[in-house]
Amino acid sequence: MRAERVYAYSDPLNDDFAGTNITTCRVGKEFRFVRSSLLWRAVSFVVYYGIAFPIVWLVARLYLGLRFENKKVLRQLRGKGFFLYGNHTQILDAFLPAIAAFPRRAYIVAGPDVVSIPGIKHLVMMLGALPIPTEMSAMRGFLDAISLRYRQNACVAMFPEAHIWPYYTGIRPFPDTSFRYPVKENAPAVAMVVTYRKRKGLFRFLKRPGIKVSFSEIMMPDNSLTPRKAQAELRNQAFAFMDTVARSKDQIRYIRYEYIPKTDTGVPRETEGKEYAV
Repeated sequence: MRAERVYAYSDPLNDDFAGTNITTCRVGKEFRFVRSSLLWRAVSFVVYYGIAFPIVWLVARLYLGLRFENKKVLRQLRGKGFFLYGNHTQILDAFLPAIAAFPRRAYIVAGPDVVSIPGIKHLVMMLGALPIPTEMSAMRGFLDAISLRYRQNACVAMFPEAHIWPYYTGIRPFPDTSFRYPVKENAPAVAMVVTYRKRKGLFRFLKRPGIKVSFSEIMMPDNSLTPRKAQAELRNQAFAFMDTVARSKDQIRYIRYEYIPKTDTGVPRETEGKEYAV
């Protein structure tokens, strides 16, 4: 039996366990969130549908054991754009919206780190990244890009927890900031939750659990409320669904997360926000 891995955290809003060490580049006014040239669109189509999607689909189905629950709700949105909100427990989470929304395109609102890795900035943009600006001067272009993708009937996905906690089985608190987009567009929103189950059948020898992605029913902004209250209400609906699903009895724990206050860690301070052995 493997030794249990434990991650110590002190701040559920800001601690991150992605394991990356990226120097974030600036995303300013000159950043191009949308490319419209024929060559860019042609290459992007080939990269997205011809190369990335088949590889990601195989990895998700075989290695991660991906299963969907209530995916039929997305079929009700055929021919419409929508916003998708999920918990963040895998680096590969960014590809789940593409698999779920196929054959329509999916675009992912992500931190500026996604375009900060040398040599792959254009690749991740072709795969649908919409990096959050680091400067207010870029906010107009960013918001226009989100509106454009929605109006192109795409799936615009966000992970409001922001930081990756691998195999975490709960839902961390998150703000309502990202829910302003469906309110602004009067657009449908759907919540999705990644949960973990014991592998069975041909892949039962794998130590890592399989994943199941469950979708909520369609949520619409309440136009009788002020925009600020409407986005808070959407956030609360999404959180309630995600939290309920995450508490399901068939969830299994692969990594244990232990809260350790900053003032009294109980372990060497350098382990805060990191893995340590037990």
